Amino acid sequence: MTDDRFLYDPDTAVDPLGDAEATRAAGRSSKHNYAKVGSGRPSSLLYNYGPGAIMDLPHFTVMSTGLDDWERMWRKRVDPPPEIHAPRLREVVAKLLRSRNVRLRPHPNQPRKTGLSREGNDLGVPARVFPQWMRCTGCDLLAPLSHFGYTNTHPYRPDQARFEHERCPGRSGSRSGKNASRAAVPARYLLACVDGHLDEFPYDQWVHHWSPCPKVEFPVLRMVDRTAGKGASAVIHCATCGARRPMNEAQGDAGRSKLPRCRGRHPHLDAFELNGCGDATRLMLVGASNLWFPMTQSIIVMPRSAHEETSDLAARIRVAFASKPHRLEKYEATGDLEGLRDALDGKLDGPVDEEAIPDDQLAKALGEALTSGESDEDLAKWRADWDPVDLLVPEWNYLLTDPLGLGHEDEASGLTLSHRDRAPGLRKEIVRVLAVERLRKVNALVGFTRIDDVDRVADLSQRMVPLARAARPAWTVATEDRGEGIFLQLDEPAVAAWEAQVEQDQLWLAHRAAHRRNFESRTSDTAGPVDAEDRLRPPRYWLVHTLAHVLIREMALECGYSAASLSERLYAWPGSDGRPPAAGLLICTTAPDSDGTLGGLVQLSEPERLHRVVSSALYRAGRCSSDPVCGMRTPQDTEDFLHGAACHCCAMASETSCERANRFLDRRFLIDLPGSGIGFFGLPG
Repeated sequence: MTDDRFLYDPDTAVDPLGDAEATRAAGRSSKHNYAKVGSGRPSSLLYNYGPGAIMDLPHFTVMSTGLDDWERMWRKRVDPPPEIHAPRLREVVAKLLRSRNVRLRPHPNQPRKTGLSREGNDLGVPARVFPQWMRCTGCDLLAPLSHFGYTNTHPYRPDQARFEHERCPGRSGSRSGKNASRAAVPARYLLACVDGHLDEFPYDQWVHHWSPCPKVEFPVLRMVDRTAGKGASAVIHCATCGARRPMNEAQGDAGRSKLPRCRGRHPHLDAFELNGCGDATRLMLVGASNLWFPMTQSIIVMPRSAHEETSDLAARIRVAFASKPHRLEKYEATGDLEGLRDALDGKLDGPVDEEAIPDDQLAKALGEALTSGESDEDLAKWRADWDPVDLLVPEWNYLLTDPLGLGHEDEASGLTLSHRDRAPGLRKEIVRVLAVERLRKVNALVGFTRIDDVDRVADLSQRMVPLARAARPAWTVATEDRGEGIFLQLDEPAVAAWEAQVEQDQLWLAHRAAHRRNFESRTSDTAGPVDAEDRLRPPRYWLVHTLAHVLIREMALECGYSAASLSERLYAWPGSDGRPPAAGLLICTTAPDSDGTLGGLVQLSEPERLHRVVSSALYRAGRCSSDPVCGMRTPQDTEDFLHGAACHCCAMASETSCERANRFLDRRFLIDLPGSGIGFFGLPG
C-alpha cells in the first residue's frame, strides 16, 4: 500500500490501546501490561527523543513512531485532540512542511489525579522496539525479537519491562544458570545513510559474506564481545556452520565498501521509500550522538497586529472547514456572516469569541481563507531564502515599545512586562531594561536529519526526514513553556560604531578565516553550494552572545536557578532589507510541565541588583583561570575553532543554555583584555 511517497503495511501500525482492547474483548490474559515502559519530559521528547530517535530504557531501546500512530492514540482518548495556539509559529511551520492547514499539538498525555492513580497509564507517545535484533546476556545468542519472551506486568514499575531468553543454556563450559531466564539486550549496530534512512544491521548476511548459510536457512548466530580494542569490537559467529567475522571490518572508509546499499527504510514510519534509495550506508551505534538531529523552530508569543489577527482568523476558519470548503464559498457568495458565526461556534481552536469578531474583520478573514495557497515553486523559493532571524524580528519590535505600566499583561499572549529604571551606575551601553514577569514560549518540531546536523547542510528540504507519511501532514508536535526573564537593550549607535571598528581588526579577520576553514571541512557530503560568509554571525552577535553567557553564569549565583536552567535568546543583526538593526538579549528560564516559575530571575531586573550583577559579570569576565592561554587564544592558519578568548572556565555555558553550541564567543569583544583594546565595554568594571 502506498501513501504519497512510502510503501508500508497498515496492519503493522503501533496501537497499544487497540491491542489492549482486543485482548480484553477476547477474554485472554496477557504478560503485556500495555502500560508505559518509560517516561520523559516534554522538552526531552522534542529535542532528544522525537519521532525517529532511539531512547534508552533500563533493559532495551525504543524508537518513537511517526505522527500517524500518535494521532490514533489521541483519537481514542480525546477527540478532537488539544492544540497549542501560536499563530506566528504555525504560519512558518506550515510553509516549512508545505501544509497550509497544519496545527500544533502537544504530546499525547493525561495527567494523574493522584500519585497512585492509573488514569493515563496507557496514553503516551507510541513507540516500537528498535533495533529488533537482540543479544542474550547469558549465552550470546543473536536473534530477532521473536526469539525472546517479554514481560511487563507491574503497573507502577515500567523499569521492570524487559525481554528474556527463556531456558538459556548459558555459555559453553559454564555450569551456572543452566536453563534459567537471562535478559536480552539490543544488538548495538545499525546502518544509516545521509538521506536519513536507518536500518537493522544484516548480521546473518554479514557473517556469511552476503551468501546464505551452507547448512540451514535460518542459522544460529552469536555475538561475542572482545575485551580488547575500541569501536566495533564484537565478532559475529555462526554456530551452525562455524563462520566468523569481526564487526570492525565494517568501520571507517574502507569498511563502507563492504556494506550493502541503503534500502530506504524509515523505521519510525514502518515504511520504505517507494522508489528506494541506493545511497552508500555507514555503520552506526545505537547510542551515537549523530543518529538524530532535530529541526525545531520556536517563538516567544507576542501580541499581534490587526493584520496578523485577521490572517490567524483566516487560518482557523480554513482548518475548521477543511472537509467542507464549499460551505465557505456559500457564505461568501451570500454574505451570510451570521450563518458563518453560528457554524463556527465551538470549532475555532484557541480562545476565540465568535460573536465578538467585527463584521469587517470576519469578512476579510473569510475572503483570505478562500484564497488559494502558495504554489510549491513559491514555497521552495521561500524556504531557500528564509532566515530563522525572521521569527525574532516581531519579538524585537514589540520589546522596543514601553509597556503601559508595571505588570502590563497582554491577555491573548500572556506576556507580562514591566519597565525598569536604570541604576545610576549601570554601564551606559545598556540603555533599556525590561522585566519579563511572565512569558510563553512555543517550540515546534518540523523534521530531523541523521549523520549531519541541520546547521551543516544546504539542501535541508531534501535531507529533512518527515515525521509522518503524508506529504502534507495535518499537524506536528509542539511544546509550550512558561517562565520569566530579563530583557536588555544595548545602545545601537554605539554598537554600530564599535562593529565598524572591529570589522577592520586583525582578530575579526582571523575569526573569519577560521570560520571559512571550519565550514569547508565540516559541510555535509550532500550540501549544495553555500557561501561560508552567509553562516558567519556578525561581530555584534559575538558581543551579545558573550555578554549573555557571562550574565547567565553570574545570575545563576544570585537567582536560585541553576545555570543550566537559564537560556538565552539573542537579538543581534545589522539593519538590512527593511529589517531594523538589533542589539539586545533576553535571558529567561522556562518549564514545559508547570504553570510558570518562581520569580527569582525577574527580581534581578531591579535597578541596584542588576547593576551589581552586570558589574560583577564584567569583572569576572576579565579573569580566567586558564589565562593567559585563554585570553590570547586566536585561531591561526589550519585551526578552525569558532571561539576566541572563551573556555569552560570563563564564558562557555551548558548546551541547554546556549543556542549556538558555544560557538561565536570571545571575551575580547566584550571587554579590554591585556593586548587587546576593542572591547565594547572597555575595561571590566
